[in-house]
Amino acid sequence: MKAQLKPIEEQVVVVTGASSGIGLATARLAAKRGARVVLAARSRSDLRRAVKRIRKEGGEATYVVADVAEPAQVEKIAETALNEYGALDTWVNNAGVSIYGRLQETPVEDAQRLFETNYWGVVHGSVVAARHLRETGGALINVGSVASDRAIPLQGHYSASKHAVKGFTDALRMELEKDGAPVSVTLIKPTSIDTPYTRHARNLLEEKEPSVPPPVYSPRVVARAILHCCEHPKRELVVGGGGLMLSKMGKLSPRLTDRYMEATMFRQQKRDEPHKGARDTLHRSRKHGAEERGDYEGHVMRTSAYTGARLHPLRTLLALGALGVGALVVLGQGEGADGR
Repeated sequence: MKAQLKPIEEQVVVVTGASSGIGLATARLAAKRGARVVLAARSRSDLRRAVKRIRKEGGEATYVVADVAEPAQVEKIAETALNEYGALDTWVNNAGVSIYGRLQETPVEDAQRLFETNYWGVVHGSVVAARHLRETGGALINVGSVASDRAIPLQGHYSASKHAVKGFTDALRMELEKDGAPVSVTLIKPTSIDTPYTRHARNLLEEKEPSVPPPVYSPRVVARAILHCCEHPKRELVVGGGGLMLSKMGKLSPRLTDRYMEATMFRQQKRDEPHKGARDTLHRSRKHGAEERGDYEGHVMRTSAYTGARLHPLRTLLALGALGVGALVVLGQGEGADGR
C-alpha cells in the first residue's frame, strides 16, 4: 500500500536531535508551515529555548528530554506526541554526533557511544515510529550522510555508523513494503552543513580545531528537503551537489577517490586555530544555546541547484525551457541587428 502523506500543515512531526543544527532548522520550518512539532534532545535548556522561540513565531510545539540511545526514552517521545496532539504523522531521526581523529587513536568506549546515538538511536526511533505509522500511515525519515556512501578519513567511526544507518533503512523499507504498510521510508544524505556539528564532536586531532570540508550548505537546505519528504514519498535524497559528486566519484572510481581524499581531506578537516579543549556532547549534553548555524569561516551556500532539481523536477525543466527560449530570442535579436 502506497503511503498517502498529509500536507505539512495537517501533520504532527517528531524531530530528534532537535536542539540545534539540522534538527532545529527542521522543527522551526515545520512549525512555521503549520505543523505541530515535538522536539526531542538531551539538553532541557536548549529545548526549552527552541520551543519558546517557535511559539513566539506563532508555531505550535512541545519538547521531550530524551536520549535516543535509551529505548524507554524514545517510547516517551511517541507518547508525548500522542498525548499532546493525538497523532503522529512524520518521525525524523536526526540525532547524531561525530569523532574527529584517527581510528587507531580513538578509544573504544567513544566509538561505542557514537554508535549508540547514530545507529541505535535511529533503530530505536524507527521501530517505535513504524509501530505507530503502520496503523495510520505516514513518513519515517532517517538522516544519514554522504558518508553513508563514501567513508571520510578522520571521521571513520562516524562514516561507519552512517553506512549502518543506510543498511538498516533500506532493509526496513523492504520489510514494510512487503507487509503493505502505508509508510514512506526516506534516507536523507546531507553533505557538509554549517551547524554546531564540529563543536559537538569529540576532537582527537592534534592541537587543531575541526572543520567541515567545502562546499558547505546552510542547515535550511536540508530542512527544506526533509519537509518535502514529509509530504512526498522519496526513497533517498542527497542534499548538496558537492556531496553527490563525492558519492558518484566513490562508486565510479573508488581508488582515485581514495587518492583525492588522502590529498585533501586531512587538511580540509582542520581549522588553522589551536584546540580549545573538550566541549563535545558525545557522552553527555551541554548547554549550547539552541543554534542552527555553526561557525564555518568560508562561504555557506543557502541553496543547492541539484537538490532543488530533485525536489521540483518539473519546475526545473520549465525554468530551463524558459532559459532556452530566452536564449533563442536573444540570438534572434542579435542576428537581426547584424543584418541592418
